[in-house]
Amino acid sequence: MSNQPTSRAERQRQLKRQKRKQKGKKGSLLKKIIGLIFILGIVGLLSGGALFAYYASTAPELDEKLLKDPLTSDFVDANGNLIMKFGAEKREYVEYKDIPEVMENAILATEDVRFFEHGGIDFYRLGGAVIANFRDGFGSQGASTLTQQVIKNSFSWKDKTLKRKAQEAWLAHKLEKEYSKEKIFEMYFNKILMGGSIYGFGTGAEYYFDKPLNELELHEAALLAGLPQSPNAYNPFQHPERAEKRRNIVLLLMEKHGKITKEQMEAAQAIPVESTLAKRDTTTVGGQYAAYIDTVLHELEEQGLMDVLAEGVTIHTALQPEVQKTVENAINQDSLYESDEMEAGMTVLDTKTGAIVAVGGGRNYSGRNFNFATKENGQPGSVIKPILSYGPAIEKFGWSTGQALKDERYFYKGTDKEVRNVDGKHLGTLTLRDALAKSRNVPAVKVFEEVGAKDAANFGRKLGLPFEDVHAANALGGGEYNFSTKQIAGAYAAFGNGGIYTEPHAVKRIVFRDGTERVLTPNHEQVMQSSTAYMITDVLRDVLTRGTGTLANISGVDVAGKTGTTNYPADILKKHNMESHYVPDTWFAGYSSDYTIAIWGGYKNYTDPIKTYDRGRQVPQNLFRNVMSSISHNTPKMKKPSTVIEAEIVYGSNPIVLASAATPENLRSRELFVNGSVPVVEDESEEVGLASPSNLTASLDDDSYDIALNWDFALHEEDENDEEVTFEVSYTIDSGNPIVLATTTDRQAVLRDVSLGHEYHFSVVAKRGDETSSPATTSLILEGEMIEEPSVEEPETPEEPEEEERPTEPNKPETPTNNQGQNNNSTPNDKPSNPNNPGGQQTTPPEQSKPKPEPSQPEKPQPPVEQTPETPSGEE
Repeated sequence: MSNQPTSRAERQRQLKRQKRKQKGKKGSLLKKIIGLIFILGIVGLLSGGALFAYYASTAPELDEKLLKDPLTSDFVDANGNLIMKFGAEKREYVEYKDIPEVMENAILATEDVRFFEHGGIDFYRLGGAVIANFRDGFGSQGASTLTQQVIKNSFSWKDKTLKRKAQEAWLAHKLEKEYSKEKIFEMYFNKILMGGSIYGFGTGAEYYFDKPLNELELHEAALLAGLPQSPNAYNPFQHPERAEKRRNIVLLLMEKHGKITKEQMEAAQAIPVESTLAKRDTTTVGGQYAAYIDTVLHELEEQGLMDVLAEGVTIHTALQPEVQKTVENAINQDSLYESDEMEAGMTVLDTKTGAIVAVGGGRNYSGRNFNFATKENGQPGSVIKPILSYGPAIEKFGWSTGQALKDERYFYKGTDKEVRNVDGKHLGTLTLRDALAKSRNVPAVKVFEEVGAKDAANFGRKLGLPFEDVHAANALGGGEYNFSTKQIAGAYAAFGNGGIYTEPHAVKRIVFRDGTERVLTPNHEQVMQSSTAYMITDVLRDVLTRGTGTLANISGVDVAGKTGTTNYPADILKKHNMESHYVPDTWFAGYSSDYTIAIWGGYKNYTDPIKTYDRGRQVPQNLFRNVMSSISHNTPKMKKPSTVIEAEIVYGSNPIVLASAATPENLRSRELFVNGSVPVVEDESEEVGLASPSNLTASLDDDSYDIALNWDFALHEEDENDEEVTFEVSYTIDSGNPIVLATTTDRQAVLRDVSLGHEYHFSVVAKRGDETSSPATTSLILEGEMIEEPSVEEPETPEEPEEEERPTEPNKPETPTNNQGQNNNSTPNDKPSNPNNPGGQQTTPPEQSKPKPEPSQPEKPQPPVEQTPETPSGEE
C-alpha cells in the first residue's frame, strides 16, 4: 500500500511535522554550543585564576628599601672594566608633605589621574590597553598606574611577559594594602628616572632649573612631569622643541582634569622652555665619557629598556676608553675651528662588528648640550654618492670602476633644470673611478637615473638609511633626508666589511642580578656583493690620495673615504645676506679595516654658516686624520676578494677595451672588474710615432711664487732615430687660451711670478722633426683671492646641491678635456693624459698658498649653482 499522502491536507500536516523536527534539532545544537562556550569560559576562568595564583605565589616579597631607592647599575667598557655606577649620585629625597601641590597635580594629570581612587590597578585604563594590545600586539600599550610603576621599577623584570604583568598586578595590590597612597606617591616621586642618571623630581628640579621644588613655576613643574615618559628624548637641554611640545601636552591634561584654568594653561604654554633652564657651566656636569654614556642611554630608551637601570644590572658596552679619550681630545682642540661657536660630532665604529667604540658629542660635551653625533644634523652632501649612485650601479649592473661616464651638459630627467658642477665646467669622458673621486655632479645624477630611484633607495635602506621616495637631488645629498654621524658611519662600515652591514650599537648585553643576561648585539647581514664593497672602497682610496679628501689621508694606513658639503638655497642666502660660498654643513666619512669614522661639522643653528675653508669646511677631514692616525696600530690592508679582478684598460673606452702593448702610457688605466666580467677585446692600435713625456709634475715655490715643472722622457725601445728631441711647454690659466712657455731640450721649465686664485693647466709634448708626441698634462690650483668673482645667478628655485670643493693637497688627478670650447691641450676624444700616474697633477697645500701682496687674503668662494626644483638645499 502506498505511503504517499492522499490529500493536500495530509501533505501539509506532514510538512509541519518535518519542520518541528528540524527546529528541535537546531535548538538542541544551539543549546549544546552555548553550553560548550559556558563550560570553556568556566574552564578558562579557573585556569586563568589558577595560573594567576601560581604566578602570584612565585612573586618576590616587597622590600621597602627597593621600593624607595633605585639600585645602582654598573656600566662597563668593552674589556669589562667599570666606567660608571649609574644612580650612585646624591639624590634629593623629598617626603610627601614637602611635595608642592602644583607638582603633584602635574604628575597625577599626566600619569594617573584616578590614583587616589583605584586599588593599584585602574580598570578603566586597563580596558583601553587590552583593546590596543589585541589590535597592535602584546605590550604595545600599557595601563600602568603609579603603584604599578613603583613595582616595575623596583624588581628585575627582563621582558614584557604574562608572568611579569601578573606578578606586577599582584604586588601592586599588596603595596596598596601595606602602604598609604601618600607613601606610594612619595616612592614614585623619588624613584622615577628623570634623564641621564638623574632620579627623582627633587633632583630633577635642581638639575634642570637650579632651584628647589617649592620655587618651581607651573610651566617648570609641567616640564618635569612630562619627562618620565621618555626622559632622554625630552631632555630640554638637548631637545628644547620636543620638551616644549611634551610640556604643553601636560598643561593641556592639567586643564582637562581641572587642575588649572584655561588662562593658566595658555600663559604657561607661552613661556619658552629654555627661558628658565639652569645656566651652569656645562663643561663640569656630565662626568667621564658623557657623550658615550648619553648614546648608551638613548639606545636603551629606544629599545624600551630604561626601566632596568633601577634594578642593579650590569650594562656591557662596546666603549674603548683610549679611543674615546682620543676623540674627546681631538674634538676639543679649539684651533681646528673657525669660531668658538662652531661644533662637530663624531661616531667611531668597529668596522667588522658595527660596535660604537667612541662618540664625540660636541666640543666640551657635558650632557647639557646637543649630542651632535647622534643628532640628525642635516643633509649628507656628497657622502651619499657611493650609497645612492655608484654602489647601486656596481651592484645592479656589475660595472667596472673603468665604466665610461660622460661629464657634459645635462638636465634633470623630465625637467628644464640643468645639473651643475661646482666649477661650472664639464670634463668630458671619465671613468666611474674619476667621476666619484672628483665628486662630479653630472655623472652622479646620470648614474642614479640609470639605476632607478627604487633600487637606489633599497640599497640605501639596507645600509640603515631610511630612504623611501627618492629623486635625483637626493643623489647629490640634497633634499629632505637628514642623517646622524652614527647612521653614516654604519653605512660606510659595510663597504669596509665586505658588504656586511651591522646596525651601529653601543650596548652589547645586559646582565641581571640573578646572572641571566639579555644579548642586544644586532645580527650581521650581507647587504651587497663583496665585489661591490671592495670596488667602492678602492675608488674611495683615490678620494684621499688625489681627490677631494687629501687632507684626511694618513701615510702608512690603508684608508678610504668621502667628503661632503651642503649649501644654502638662494632664498636663505638672500634673506640672511650671506656670501655665495657660505655653507651649513661639512662632512667626512672614512674607514680602515679596523675603524669607521663619520664626522659632521657646522653650527647648532642652521642659519649660522660655515664661512671659511681651512678652519671651516676642512674640520671633518682634519678630525678624521687626527683620530684615525692616533688609533691605528698595525692596521691590516683591506684585502681584495676573489670576486674582484684587476685589469689595465684603455681609459674612457666604451665598451671597455683592454690595453695592449701598443696602448700609450697616458691612455692606460688600471681598473677593477667583477670576476668573470673582464673584457676580452684588446686595443688593436699599433704603437707608432714619438714617445710621450711622462711623470709631469708642477710645484709652487712659496717664496718666489714660481711654478717648477719636471718630467721624464724615454724613447721606445725600437726607436733608433738619433735626432735630437725637444720639448714644447705650454700652459693655460683657468679656461683661457694656451700660451707657449718654452721650447727646450731639458726636462724641466719654470713659470715665474704666478698669481693666486687661479687654476694652471700645463702641457708638454715631445718634438722631433715633423713628429709630435701625445701630451703629458697636469694642473695646479692656487688657493687664495680670486681675481674675478663668479657671477651669482638668482634662480627661481633654491640652490642645487653642489659638487665637492677642490682638493687642497698634492696628487690631484689628471683633468680631461672639457667640453666648453677651452683648449687644454689634451689628447683627442676627451681622453686624459696618464690618469693613474702617481706623479702626475698636484695641488698646493693650504700652507703654501700665501698671497704675495699682503699677509692674508679672503677665503676662496665657490661658484654658486642653481638648485634643483625638488629640493630646498643640497650638496657641494
